[in-house]
Amino acid sequence: MKNSDQLRLEIMQLTKEYYHAKKHEDSIDVNRNQRIHYAGRVYDDNEIVNLMDASLEFWLTSGKYTKQFEKQFARFLNVKHCYTCNSGSSANLLAFMALTSPLLKEKRILPGDEVITVAAGFPTTVAPIIQYGAVPVFVDITIPQYNIDCTQLDKALTHKTKAVMIAHTLGNPFNLGELKQWCQKHRLWLVEDNCDALGSEYYIDGEWKLTGTIGDIGTSSFYPPHHMTMGEGGAVYTNNHLLAKIILSLRDWGRDCYCPSGIDNTCCNRFNGQHGQLPFGYDHKYVYSHFGYNLKITDLQAAIGCAQLDKLEYFIKARIDNWNYLKNRLDPMSNVLVLPEPSENSKPSWFGFLIGVKEDAGFTRDDIVSYLEEHHVQTRMLFAGNLIMHPCFDEMRNEQTGYRQIGNLVNTNFAMNQSFWVGVYPGMTQEMLDYMIACIKQFVNIAMAEDSL
Repeated sequence: MKNSDQLRLEIMQLTKEYYHAKKHEDSIDVNRNQRIHYAGRVYDDNEIVNLMDASLEFWLTSGKYTKQFEKQFARFLNVKHCYTCNSGSSANLLAFMALTSPLLKEKRILPGDEVITVAAGFPTTVAPIIQYGAVPVFVDITIPQYNIDCTQLDKALTHKTKAVMIAHTLGNPFNLGELKQWCQKHRLWLVEDNCDALGSEYYIDGEWKLTGTIGDIGTSSFYPPHHMTMGEGGAVYTNNHLLAKIILSLRDWGRDCYCPSGIDNTCCNRFNGQHGQLPFGYDHKYVYSHFGYNLKITDLQAAIGCAQLDKLEYFIKARIDNWNYLKNRLDPMSNVLVLPEPSENSKPSWFGFLIGVKEDAGFTRDDIVSYLEEHHVQTRMLFAGNLIMHPCFDEMRNEQTGYRQIGNLVNTNFAMNQSFWVGVYPGMTQEMLDYMIACIKQFVNIAMAEDSL
């Protein structure tokens, strides 16, 4: 009879064989009219072998692969503290809620305090602010970078302002140089939603740094369309020891203890402390210093993440190459299309290729999107477009309470009404890119010809 080690090796080998057999079968059955998706999973047998290995351990909750991933991801980012969680949205929740901790004393965010952000983005950058009872203050964006307009910061500032929390749009870094300096001047927290920008770089303080590591807290998402995937999953990272302590507490039920699951008495003071008004010596494993959550990932997810990390540099390069390929070949249509531009002092790790339709183009965003979708090219809007216009804001908008906006958000509305994006993910082949380019050119030529009649 084979022992467990022998069986494990056999299972791993069979898993590899299954992957390659399935890949071969799928390649034979490819439909030539297959839809060109804006994003997708890129993986090989290593992810599946890791996943199988973790499943055989049957630890299921966070374990050895989680520790390995957090350590390796922190090393990639060059940050001191990194904690995984179950999604990028949870990462944003943890990042914001960390700033409400009593441990931050006078710098903590209280209900009614204000947080500067933008409406042109994904809702979970803003949702934690509103859910807590703080007030988002929406400023406009610039075109064609589609990032926060820093000229409006002073207009947005009041004595209630405590933080700035915004995302790097589709991988394009916002103006971190000016924004970080402004936040430091006014003693404000800066949270970088880095979910769409993993691997993007920004030149600041005389060196290139990865986005997500320049503000006080950064967040990442590992949902399938993102730069790397665990299926679901996210991460929060910081160089601030106190913030790291708070984030870990909030992620793990709000507990005061920092012992990993299954390990007791790391501090050697488990039964001899005074905590709140609990009896002296109450078990530190069950002492809670925050109103927290359980937002941990499973080791199954982390196992996939460890294999994905090995491919991250390739993923980043492929995204940059694909974006540049689209930009160079679509440039002749810049008379009718607003093509994206990287922010100054940045090296974006692009999430998508954003296209705007000019006011006098002779056709609309909806026209070109319909044409592309009919020709099997998947498109996406710039997420919420203008978040304030969505049904979740109906009550606040009608009552004119719960948020503020600076000006008319003209560029935000342009993004909502006249922009869309297509994919640049590593699974894109040159044939797919050329087909997208051909479709866009064909539509523009048809539209221009009809407009001239």
